[in-house]
Amino acid sequence: MQNLETIIQQAQADIATAKNLPDLQQIRAKFLGKKSVLTDLMKTLGNATPDERKALGQLVNAAKDKIMGFADAKTLELQAAELAEQLATEQLDVTLPGRHQHAGALHPVTLVQQRVEAIFKSIGFTVTDGPEVEDQFHNFEALNIPKNHPARAMHDTFYFANGNLLRTHTSTVQIRYMKENKPPIRIISPGRVYRSDSDQTHTPMFNQVEGLSIDEHATFANLKSILQLFMSSFFEQDVQMRLRPSYFPFTEPSAEVDIKLTDPTHPLCGKWLEVLGCGMVHPNVLAAVGIDSEKYTGWAFGCGMDRLAMLRYSIHDLRTTFESDVRFLSQFGV
Repeated sequence: MQNLETIIQQAQADIATAKNLPDLQQIRAKFLGKKSVLTDLMKTLGNATPDERKALGQLVNAAKDKIMGFADAKTLELQAAELAEQLATEQLDVTLPGRHQHAGALHPVTLVQQRVEAIFKSIGFTVTDGPEVEDQFHNFEALNIPKNHPARAMHDTFYFANGNLLRTHTSTVQIRYMKENKPPIRIISPGRVYRSDSDQTHTPMFNQVEGLSIDEHATFANLKSILQLFMSSFFEQDVQMRLRPSYFPFTEPSAEVDIKLTDPTHPLCGKWLEVLGCGMVHPNVLAAVGIDSEKYTGWAFGCGMDRLAMLRYSIHDLRTTFESDVRFLSQFGV
């Protein structure tokens, strides 16, 4: 008991002299820690009788409680002193201007998609969507790309174990729409598509928009006029356009479309730029969805919205649109 009283008095004195919380923490460890004097004292109780051990253990625990009480009271005192000092030394100038709140902005590809949709809605087209995970029928067979067709090599496809795949174009949406709706049909289908390709102008995931028109009198001339209207409206300037013969399994005849911008302020003014592919819908595609190719004809086109964003906003590397660099994205804010 004499030793315990001495320990309590010494702890109380040391705690009273603590000038800050780190000092107090060291004193706590000295008297209450794993290597403290009270812990050493508890270890000696093994030599006492059971009755003595119980009584002495209660006394040691009572001493711990007293010391913890002294330490807790000192903690509150030191915390109050620190807060008072902080309030006295730190000042807040309420007249300073507030921090600027930076408004968010839509991604450039999103801006392009909204613009494309607005243009085609204004001339009577419907915007449609479909699943990004597709089966091979909708992605290939229904589009006149049967198994072992060499055109499948054009699409480096991501396959799942069950044979399904990530769609390589949004033409799959056109197939689904034609199966459920009768002509006349005028739709566009924007969305993400996937191909195993990555460089300065290609990424494994990119955004595409495809257009489709099925009617009794759909012609190539009609297709060309729609594309001319679309390009001029999208770039907000007169656009020269040329069509080059090409090949796509799902259209015949097929063409690649190049444009030349005429605005002298645009950095690509005067250069021929490839923008999309198009053509008359192949009769086999119409047959696959149950549309009479003797009565109806159709045309379709497809282009990358990322490509349109690069041309409209003079983006030199497509990969920057996926890197989430605030310095780049902030250029497209209001």
